Amino acid sequence: MKNILVTGGAGFIGANFVKHMLNKYPDYTIVVYDKLTYAANLNNLADISDDPRYTFVRGDICDAHTVEETLKAHNIDTIVNFAAESHVDRSIMNPDAFIKTDVYGTYVLLEAARKLGLERYHQISTDEVYGHIPPGHSSIETDPVAPRSPYAASKTSGDLLVNAYFITYGLPVTITRGANNIGPYQYPEKVVPLFVTNALEGKPLPIYGDGRQMRDYQWVGDHCAGIDLVLHQGELGEIYNVGTGQEIENLTMVKILLDELGASPDLIQFVEDRAGHDRRYSLNVAKLKALGWQPEHDCESAIRHTVRWYVANKWWWRPIKEGEFKDYYEKQYGNRKVLKTGLES
Repeated sequence: MKNILVTGGAGFIGANFVKHMLNKYPDYTIVVYDKLTYAANLNNLADISDDPRYTFVRGDICDAHTVEETLKAHNIDTIVNFAAESHVDRSIMNPDAFIKTDVYGTYVLLEAARKLGLERYHQISTDEVYGHIPPGHSSIETDPVAPRSPYAASKTSGDLLVNAYFITYGLPVTITRGANNIGPYQYPEKVVPLFVTNALEGKPLPIYGDGRQMRDYQWVGDHCAGIDLVLHQGELGEIYNVGTGQEIENLTMVKILLDELGASPDLIQFVEDRAGHDRRYSLNVAKLKALGWQPEHDCESAIRHTVRWYVANKWWWRPIKEGEFKDYYEKQYGNRKVLKTGLES
């Protein structure tokens, strides 16, 4: 493993992963292959733009010809696939884009890896493939998948394709399923950067339903370290969960966020829940820990570090919130029924 194609590398997790790998492995080269959709941003990679080990190629993973030519031109031996439509709310609005990218795009990459005999293919997946997890259980990698949103279903389909290529063709693959990532460069449609930036602008924080949905908020750098370890020490054909191993209520996340900002809880606005909203995700991460991985941040630490980054980097997110994001936000929240404001008693 030396020449890595990182698809979706101009996005949130992908960009953080690229920097992690270049910092840790001086002999590696990274080619970022990205379509540059709304959630991708070359500013995410600006600080490595002059690094001779980094190359950017604009392309769609659904374009088989360009994918194959890029792999050949840069002598790629490993694909790490971050490229995905990834926001549940948008998948409810427009499932079509999710099926194309997350399912067909994964197939294109797998075919190219098989045809060219690549050393490794790694798929970035999500805890959402497991669906709602009842109290008392944390998902292990062999649990059945039970996706409940178009996004989760598209990612599940990608995982199943990856597994099929391992079993049928012997393609050397691994999969990681991550919990909710937060940290630098996350597009502000996602809940933590949305709430931080809204609070900084004095706007309401729209919490779905009663806010008691359970999520594992992990620092993106911990996730990247987990992926790195699986790439180098993971068993081929295997899946590894990546998260803190604990979860908190969304309402608790908001309280931590507001406390870090010193902002008023009056900004909280409980709104009509979204369709098919999973109540709880919970990952058992013992399998990854057995390889020697440990997260450096718990949920609260990850939230506080994320808040500080957005406070310090208004230059990055303010232009985003003035662009396409405004139309999306109005469609998603403009007519959503408000249930109550302020903290629950």
